Amino acid sequence: MSAPVLERRARLVRSQARVRRWEYRQRHHAKGTWLRLARLLVDAQRAFVVSEEDSATLEAEGFTAEAAGAEIEPAKTLRFVPSARAALLASGREIPVRFGPDFLAARHVVLVGFVDGPR
Repeated sequence: MSAPVLERRARLVRSQARVRRWEYRQRHHAKGTWLRLARLLVDAQRAFVVSEEDSATLEAEGFTAEAAGAEIEPAKTLRFVPSARAALLASGREIPVRFGPDFLAARHVVLVGFVDGPR
């Protein structure tokens, strides 16, 4: 191969490496937020919108909020609970487990995992 062809290929490889480094750094910043939310939804079998009071009750019972929910605006409270506990929620309204309008509009969401229980 000629020198200009090799130089062009080297520039391309360096450029791709810069992009890869930038994306790797962004995992813990804004770009990684949607990935972290998607990972939560992948682990969820069902999702429910609940009232602020029910969310506070779950917190008092020891169900911790997932950090990824606080990283978006407006902030969301996302909690994993067992299916038996989710069935007892008075204000629980089931929504699809996806980034749809119901999920994005909700402030407090309870998730039921495929493995029953808190994460």
